[in-house]
Amino acid sequence: MHTLANVGPSSIPDYAAQPARVVSVNVATPRIVRVGDTSVLTSIFKSPVEGRIPVKGHNLAGDRQADLTVHGGPHKAVYLYPAEHYSFWADQLGGATLPFGMFGENLTTSGINENTVRIGDRFRIGSVVLQASQPRMPCYKLAIRFGRADMVKRFWLARRPGIYFSVIEEGDLAAGDLITKVSEGPEPITVGGVVRLYLGDDRDPDNLQRALRAPLHGGWKDELRSSSSELRTSE
Repeated sequence: MHTLANVGPSSIPDYAAQPARVVSVNVATPRIVRVGDTSVLTSIFKSPVEGRIPVKGHNLAGDRQADLTVHGGPHKAVYLYPAEHYSFWADQLGGATLPFGMFGENLTTSGINENTVRIGDRFRIGSVVLQASQPRMPCYKLAIRFGRADMVKRFWLARRPGIYFSVIEEGDLAAGDLITKVSEGPEPITVGGVVRLYLGDDRDPDNLQRALRAPLHGGWKDELRSSSSELRTSE
């Protein structure tokens, strides 16, 4: 079982000094879990898989979303979460052991993160080409996965949303594959930059316009317009 929790700094690889690559590939199919008196269908309980995994349409083989109204589809086909964030979360959650896939990600990666990836950047992983499409907006199922009612709020406050991708070219990928940028997004706005605009950390109107011109999907442009308007009203 892969984990970055409960290890000393000297045991964690220097990811920044290494090429970006896939650390773990994780999949799940929908399952019913009990939450109090309610039954919830969810696919957030992902587990690492070995070998080369086909990526076709809007899914990895062996992976399926439970609620297509908020998950999956062309602009949320593949979810990436940096392995570097795991040690942060282990500290935040009292030294909890966190297996890769804990955040519901398909790809746990090293050497790539929300503050280095632009909206619209394209990457080749194995024979697959993916395009960065949006940050993750967490839902209550993250709280179910962690068994913590405060996890969605913690996730927002951490500013570590992970990255959703669209599939540009189908193929296959595996743990250990390099992540190679093949083209750059048309606007200088990163995935992390979108979140900072949304949360009001960044009020630069030029950055807002860059985000609105970028190939940003999933309702984020409407959210940015709304949050920007609210911030102006409150000033």
